Amino acid sequence: MSGVLGTNLLAQVGLIVKDVEETKKKWAEFLGVDIPETQPIGDYTVTGTEFKGEPAPNAYCWMAFFDVGPGLQLELIQPNEEPSTWRNYLEEKGEGIHHVAFQVNDSKIAVANAEAAGLKLVQRGVYGDGGGEYNYLDASDLKCVIELLESYKK
Repeated sequence: MSGVLGTNLLAQVGLIVKDVEETKKKWAEFLGVDIPETQPIGDYTVTGTEFKGEPAPNAYCWMAFFDVGPGLQLELIQPNEEPSTWRNYLEEKGEGIHHVAFQVNDSKIAVANAEAAGLKLVQRGVYGDGGGEYNYLDASDLKCVIELLESYKK
């Protein structure tokens, strides 16, 4: 095991952007890759998004993903106007790096370990395709949000 989460391998860096369509074109050109599809977060009946411990059925975003290395993604996130960790970040800090993510085997254990280390769960939900879950934790001492990703075993 490594550190608080049991892993120290980054899986993703997430950027909050105002316009995912324009930003993904610029990143694709910069990286020399195809422009990825924009994906909606998914329907609340699947995602069950919670923000600050409360149901957040109107929290929504559009995302684009770039594979930038073995097991590493760059994620662009354009939030809607409703309260969420994404919207708060955009309003408080503007565009930029919102989170670093780690793939974990058991979100419940990883969240409990992170909370024991002083991080605070601020948002969680299920992937739009139902294949896994995400948990965002406020890590102000680390100067970003930490995201825990768990892919459900099929």
